[in-house]
Amino acid sequence: MSNPRAVVIGQLARDLVLQIDQWPEVGHAADVHRRHEMLGGKGANQAVALAQLGVAVALVAVAGDDDIGDSLLAQATRDGVDVSPVVRRPDTSTGLIVEALDGSGRWRYLQHLPDEVLLTAADVEASAGPLRAADAVLVQLQQPPTTALAAARLADDAGRLVILDGAPVSGSDRPALLAAADVVRADAHEASLWTGAPTDDIDRVLAAAGDILAAGPGLLAFGVEGGNLFAWRDQRWGDGHLLVPLTDQTVVDTTGAGDALVAALTAALLRKDAPPAAARYAVAAAGAAVGRPGGRPHLNADALRARLADDEAKATTPTTR
Repeated sequence: MSNPRAVVIGQLARDLVLQIDQWPEVGHAADVHRRHEMLGGKGANQAVALAQLGVAVALVAVAGDDDIGDSLLAQATRDGVDVSPVVRRPDTSTGLIVEALDGSGRWRYLQHLPDEVLLTAADVEASAGPLRAADAVLVQLQQPPTTALAAARLADDAGRLVILDGAPVSGSDRPALLAAADVVRADAHEASLWTGAPTDDIDRVLAAAGDILAAGPGLLAFGVEGGNLFAWRDQRWGDGHLLVPLTDQTVVDTTGAGDALVAALTAALLRKDAPPAAARYAVAAAGAAVGRPGGRPHLNADALRARLADDEAKATTPTTR
């Protein structure tokens, strides 16, 4: 894969998901009735989702020089992800994320993601070729601030579509990140950090979104109470906003829903979908991700389009009594 359409800058880790019925009291044990081990981390999840949606994708991440790193990279390759830019850090264990998931869909994470498995600005510079060649670069703000800013600036200088995922650790990084961004995606918690508004007050979120759009991005996708709010102001996409409610999918685990949303939104924008269509496609992908335990995506572009067509047909069919 010499010229990927998308490059993801983010985390790669071994995901271990433990399903339990309920949390034990302190000093007691709980039986694990199902265990899943998989390729994970937000970067890997987004890259796999993009590949599943037909987008040629490369991953810039860090793996240790251990057997687990070998295994995870082999899986990513089978998933259609170009892992040649992945850094293999000597004398380092590949990152580990343990998710304990109870019968009500509530999760707790335990993660071992030391500095050694985080990307550096130098790592990003070493991958400048794929970044400049891609049409879109997805930058996860969970990486160190200097790393995220280096990636966003490099991609922006090359004229790529820059998608930021998350919220900046420091407010001092915010202006430079926004100036380099085309799209900003944030979950409900992160959206409140960006906007300073409660996510159940849509008017306040929209007012703050206007200020954020004026600082650089053309499109925002913010998690809010009951759904996702998309706002856009750009010569490519026009001016508007749309609140897309959550799907009616039975929720097993919300882990990975945001990664599926980011990947599907990117895929839709790359094929030149208008923001309303891209927004609905992205939320449908998020809905498809919550029916399984763990963050590994299981997306199918045809199935997503069929679901959207079915939802549209239901919405336009008159109700009879």
